[in-house]
Amino acid sequence: MTVAFVLPDLPYAPDALGPAMSLETMTLHHGKHHAAYVAKLNELVPGSVFSGLALDDVVRRSFADPQAQTIFNNAGQHWNHLHFWTWMKPGGGGAVPGILERRLIDSFGSVAAFRDGFVKEGVAQFGSGWVWLTEEADGRLALMRTPNGDNPLAHGRHALLGCDVWEHAYYVDYRNRRPDYLAAFLDQLVDWEAVAARLGQVSGTSAVG
Repeated sequence: MTVAFVLPDLPYAPDALGPAMSLETMTLHHGKHHAAYVAKLNELVPGSVFSGLALDDVVRRSFADPQAQTIFNNAGQHWNHLHFWTWMKPGGGGAVPGILERRLIDSFGSVAAFRDGFVKEGVAQFGSGWVWLTEEADGRLALMRTPNGDNPLAHGRHALLGCDVWEHAYYVDYRNRRPDYLAAFLDQLVDWEAVAARLGQVSGTSAVG
């Protein structure tokens, strides 16, 4: 059987995001949780109507198919994590690039207001899920939260940034302090250049995955 979906190597050492995200968290999150989504996807997709499709197409089509929700859950989480790792870097946070800063100010009034809104949306997501910064079709930037493995791609929206608020993403380091985790994500981990580079892109550009 050809393995269509692959767990990527992290773009940095697994201990490189500490102390905001520890080696133990990264080992569990990437090496266990993300790996499990990929393994399940490779178990479910071959022989199905989704066989041979790029990951973006699997996400979109399985979301629209009530009989394919198990595939969607794992495809969505694989897509989410593929981007999540690249939205962070060692020594992240800091100044927001000018083009992104202007767009945030236009949409939220200030970068601080965006930051506060992102944290509030992430805290407000009941149970497991994600919080997102999206670029809408009219050029406006917006916030959204999704449950479980759901994501903007499934809703035809373009994700600029997303943060995992499943407990496995933060409980080792922050216990139940989700607001502290979200603040650390924005202030110490986000690669703002990578976020700015997604402005104006067409949603859904990943390969087979």
